[in-house]
Amino acid sequence: MKSLRLLVLPLLAALFAALCLSAMPQAQDAAPETPPAATAPVALPNVIDVRVSATPDRARLVVDLADKTEFALVSLSEPDRLAIDVRAATFSVPEPSGKPAGEGMIADYLVEQVAPDRVRTTLTLSGPAQVQQAYMLDPFEGQPARLVVDVIPATADEFAANVARDLAASTEPVAVASTPAGGSELPIASRPLVVIDPGHGGIDSGAETADGIKEKDIVLAFALRLQELLVESGRFDVALTREDDTFLRLEERVALARTNKADIFISIHADSFQQPEIRGASVYTRDEKATDVLDKVLADNENKTDVIAGFAMPQMAPEVVDILLDLMRREMRHQSFMAAQAIVHQLEPSVELRRFPVRQADFFVLQAPDVPSVLVELGFLSNADDMANLLRGEWQDRTAGALARGISTYFDSLTTED
Repeated sequence: MKSLRLLVLPLLAALFAALCLSAMPQAQDAAPETPPAATAPVALPNVIDVRVSATPDRARLVVDLADKTEFALVSLSEPDRLAIDVRAATFSVPEPSGKPAGEGMIADYLVEQVAPDRVRTTLTLSGPAQVQQAYMLDPFEGQPARLVVDVIPATADEFAANVARDLAASTEPVAVASTPAGGSELPIASRPLVVIDPGHGGIDSGAETADGIKEKDIVLAFALRLQELLVESGRFDVALTREDDTFLRLEERVALARTNKADIFISIHADSFQQPEIRGASVYTRDEKATDVLDKVLADNENKTDVIAGFAMPQMAPEVVDILLDLMRREMRHQSFMAAQAIVHQLEPSVELRRFPVRQADFFVLQAPDVPSVLVELGFLSNADDMANLLRGEWQDRTAGALARGISTYFDSLTTED
């Protein structure tokens, strides 16, 4: 696998040479010159907290910071470690050393000030590992700036190559750029086709607020932004089921994904509910048994759209339910669940989520037997906080970036399985 690419960023400190002034005499009554103002030193942030979680298949480091800053990553051996440096003046981490939450790839961690301008978190590895992606998040909604580093297993040869590369590159860690949304530090053999389905459209507005804000418009704008990020990553081909205010029946949306042999189908929605306190994003996979009453209501509301538009949903032919189709559905549900977990894993540091955000419901639009499919509920138009977020460009960009990262990590997981 491709090792993490190190990109040199200019350091902020600059050296100034002293100016030599001539000794030319000046008139005694001339006003004295005002000395030039000293250049203010660049203020480096404090490291507020560090959290490490681990499973046998992946690990995550989250560093909370008072402000965004540069970071660097180094692979070390004897013992096998990953060192993550941030440019910071101080740290006030409540537990600067300890064990990760969960058991798996990380044995323990240590936070220490290794230089006046650098705080290091060292992850001691249980086995060879590599960074899948690393990125810095802006502060939002009272949350601090965050560095997120995702770690996955590597072969012994891959880890040794990374150690040798980092040793040859520099005696000190070199700042790196954030992994772009939708990108990855791992290679991908081909460009998967991602079909994004902005819900509703045309005569079907979806959920709507009292002042006329429509779900169909919110999810279309979001889908276009997500498409842009995925295309910019260079890893995916991306298609939308609709690119304007067009009505499509549910079966047409599924057919578009199946006909074009999509590698994943992602339906985007933002619903409403009679209890305005319910808020947060969630990701659904298909199951005839809904997770709870609200999930059943949401699925029923989406599924009856075609009936309202004058189309009666056809009954599936009995011969469709055979052993082969059942096996296909089982595999697609497994892959859909993997995709949902990957997306939620990336949404967690960036947006408000519902409790138990990976959920199941019988959404008709997720019924393709041969395409992994998930439905993303961005939030609730019936909740004031969610509604404000859904209309904010900064929230849309942040959430679309997190969703793009989730899609990318899902396909990385398929590559590592192969």
